[in-house]
Amino acid sequence: MTSATSDLPVLDHWIDGATSVGSSDRTGDVFDPARGVVQRRVRLASAADVDTAVGVARKAFSSWGQASIAKRQSVMFAFRELLNSRQDELAAILTSEHGKVLSDAGGEIARGLEVVEFACSLPHLIKGSMSENVSTDVDVFSLKQPLGVVGIISPFNFPAMVPLWFFPIAIATGNCVILKPSEKDPSAANWLAALMAEAGLPPGVFNVVHGDKEAVDAILTHPDIASISFVGSTPIAKYVYETGTAHGKRVQALGGAKNHMLVLPDADLDLVADSAVNAGFGSAGERCMAVSVVLAVDSVADPLIEKITSRMATLTIGDGTRGTDMGPLITREHRDKVASYVDVAATDGASVVVDGRGQEVDGDPEGFWMGPTLIDQVPTTSTAYTDEIFGPVLSVVRVSGYAEGIELINSGLYGNGSAIFTNDGGAARRFQREVEAGMVGINVPIPVPVAYHSFGGWKSSLFGDAKAYGPHGVDFFTREKAITQRWLDPSHGGLNLGFPQHT
Repeated sequence: MTSATSDLPVLDHWIDGATSVGSSDRTGDVFDPARGVVQRRVRLASAADVDTAVGVARKAFSSWGQASIAKRQSVMFAFRELLNSRQDELAAILTSEHGKVLSDAGGEIARGLEVVEFACSLPHLIKGSMSENVSTDVDVFSLKQPLGVVGIISPFNFPAMVPLWFFPIAIATGNCVILKPSEKDPSAANWLAALMAEAGLPPGVFNVVHGDKEAVDAILTHPDIASISFVGSTPIAKYVYETGTAHGKRVQALGGAKNHMLVLPDADLDLVADSAVNAGFGSAGERCMAVSVVLAVDSVADPLIEKITSRMATLTIGDGTRGTDMGPLITREHRDKVASYVDVAATDGASVVVDGRGQEVDGDPEGFWMGPTLIDQVPTTSTAYTDEIFGPVLSVVRVSGYAEGIELINSGLYGNGSAIFTNDGGAARRFQREVEAGMVGINVPIPVPVAYHSFGGWKSSLFGDAKAYGPHGVDFFTREKAITQRWLDPSHGGLNLGFPQHT
């Protein structure tokens, strides 16, 4: 710790319903990306700190797991009302630490609120089933019961929404939670935990442990954590899945993406251009459902690029609190990595139509800025095409028609989301059937499902069988127990050691 940062506020863990310093003396920097300066520090947990939080959660589970459905639902309803009334407060935290503009932060919270509202309906969703008299005087019924202590490891790009994908459903179904948010923008997690406590959640049910790989590994290997929910890059998702399952855990690990938008000649090009700009540059492109590749049929590629370019010229880049359209990237290192792909694409033969590097911004010059970038004729052999850039870089690849476009999409490593823009219902119907992606948009650029469906991709975009939230989320955080019961009539007539009779 340097003298320049030693006097900064330090964000503690949240364990057993209160802030906790923990046993580790390690801390990490939390930047203000719009100014390029460290604004606070965050404690980095040791394995012992994780163990402490798990112990607290195990103790809390003995009562929370037995709490009435009505009690759990009442907490969720109270949390929903508090979160809805204080969205601006949380949005300011997100903009401060992530850099996204306030409107993006508000949209993130709104999508998270959908899952909270879905969790309020769980009394209906966790009902079991019953079959009466399957054999003479024998009934079979099933129950959905919580797992116990569950772990959530969330990414930097959605510090509120991704935790909200998981913990409301986990808690409403009776589990206790250990959340490890990104150490890059950790404050939203503590804010949410405190709000849950204000809503009436008992201490120990929702715990936040900050940290880096040491904390992650402790969560993945802890014998008393029953499941892991993760969102992040594909290499780390694969590691989380393999490590967690090797230690006997149920794991849902959502990885990276390279989302394509296929544009057919009959598409509305104004709608396409609007969608490409919104989906490519919203939240500075730091989202796994961002559109990063436009597959444009040759006959419409030039006019489409003109329309996209004209719209890009109207965007303002700067501090997210100043009414700008796009904020900075999360760190200087990530900004530099994203910017390097522009040179890679040019070296590989692409044409840089709009270069966002060095663009004038409404903000501190030391911020981690990278303006919207448009690159045409990107070779499909270039890493600028194959890699998940995770920034405001939109690539255009020209294709001869539908067949070449669908082949390019399906030959990729990822299968998170994909979209087609067309006015041909037959082409759209064929696309939704043939495309190898878990989420599909038809004239919709970012096809993120609503909370009562489930979010997740195919191929290297998802490890495990369970998607996030929706019906998959309910199934993931519960396990079914089938019970066969027999109550003999008082007149059964004595001992009967045989099998039940189908009379």
